[in-house]
Amino acid sequence: MLADTGLTRPETAPEVPSPPAWSQRIAALGNRFYTELPPSPAPAPHWVARSEACAQTLGWAADWWQQPGALEVVSGNALWPGMRPLASVYSGHQFGVWAGQLGDGRALSLGETMTPQGLWDVQLKGAGLTPYSRMGDGRAVLRSSIREFLCSEAMHALGIPTTRALCITGSHLGVRREEMETAAIVTRVAPSFLRFGHFEHFAHIANDDQHAALRELADFMIQHHAPECLAAENPNLALLEKVARQTAELMAAWQSVGFCHGVMNTDNMSMLGLTLDYGPFGFLDAFDPGHVCNHSDNQGRYAYARQPNVAFWNLHALAQAMLPLLNDLNDGSEAAIAALEPYKTVFPEALMRRMRAKLGLATELDADRALVDDLLRLMAAARADFTITFRRLSRFDADDEASRRAVRDLFLDRDAFDAWALRYQDRLAQERSVPAERHARMLATNPAVVLRNHLAEQAIRQARDGDFSEVERLLKVLASPYDEPAVAADAAFPPDWAQHLEVSCSS
Repeated sequence: MLADTGLTRPETAPEVPSPPAWSQRIAALGNRFYTELPPSPAPAPHWVARSEACAQTLGWAADWWQQPGALEVVSGNALWPGMRPLASVYSGHQFGVWAGQLGDGRALSLGETMTPQGLWDVQLKGAGLTPYSRMGDGRAVLRSSIREFLCSEAMHALGIPTTRALCITGSHLGVRREEMETAAIVTRVAPSFLRFGHFEHFAHIANDDQHAALRELADFMIQHHAPECLAAENPNLALLEKVARQTAELMAAWQSVGFCHGVMNTDNMSMLGLTLDYGPFGFLDAFDPGHVCNHSDNQGRYAYARQPNVAFWNLHALAQAMLPLLNDLNDGSEAAIAALEPYKTVFPEALMRRMRAKLGLATELDADRALVDDLLRLMAAARADFTITFRRLSRFDADDEASRRAVRDLFLDRDAFDAWALRYQDRLAQERSVPAERHARMLATNPAVVLRNHLAEQAIRQARDGDFSEVERLLKVLASPYDEPAVAADAAFPPDWAQHLEVSCSS
């Protein structure tokens, strides 16, 4: 039954000015790729938060959420005309182990809508059971929904490729995790939610017909999301190389802001190089290369320092899945491996480019890598706060004792830092760096605010009591991460109690 809203059936929901039309291109591939089904209604839904920035990206009016039926649509209780909800099937490796068939266990694509950037897919996450829910209930809880909503928009504001989040709605519907919690639904959007796991799924079903489906999927991906590959001698190899390069750039972006994904399974890797599926994640507080943000990751597979290598491992899994598409080559395996080779150069080059920017370096020297590595070693030894260290370095001036002391005080071995600072000072002198100009560049590169766990936790605790004002406030702060926040605590060291926060796969 639908909630009592006057919308007795999805098909009769009133039409609204935006979005004007819906499509579902993947439906043309046939039902091997998805299951069509309606979302499960959420009783008595209410608004939790909305992102005006995301609505603007979609080209939607600022008051879209006030249109008749909007709350019901994004809560799974109704559909706008033209929507065709479906859950897609995929497979994947989870924690390095083949997990077999997975799929959208609690997500439903409502359809694609035209935006200024082209067609974008609009999904409900937490919309109820699908054929791919396995042992799950198809729901998401308020806690994890707030974290995904805030981090999606925070990553976008940091300039890191990501899926976006339009809004969250909540319901009094009870959902059991470690304890009883209440349900919520995130409306998330992206040009595509295609994953490495989509290709793995059809590659691992060993019959010619399913390999035909694999070819259809690759053709679909290239036609709609990588048309430049059509001009290549082998479009599928070109696609693989494109994904490798995009993934390398994404990993460099993550590492440069201290972001830890937590569940880098192949089914959570985007074919578009987007940050996808915010389950357990975290931004580094004290710098620890071995930090594991996911309490469920007992082996530390997805530790911060391991993320670039894990991404490369995942790319090999994708390459393996695409081998049936390379039968026309003399040695498809060798060609696939060669297509991944750019990752080995793109990632370190992209990371060094970002790290030079974080240090305010406008030119490139071979010695810069050692300068960066030695700073990170000092930070690790001192467990210096990742975000605060680089933010304070943004104001570092050898001739200003206060700015120098602000950074120096973060390190246990002051003499070692002084030695590094002399090298840094010499490096800046080599390119005749102008302090005021350098400071401006660095302050626009090193964020003052990231979504630390304790900031999200404070918003979640208030939201559980029905007060969503902290979610809204924090969203605004995270939208301008390079500005000094009005509330100093947003950019301060985490409180002691934050050390005991844990995030896991339970959401």
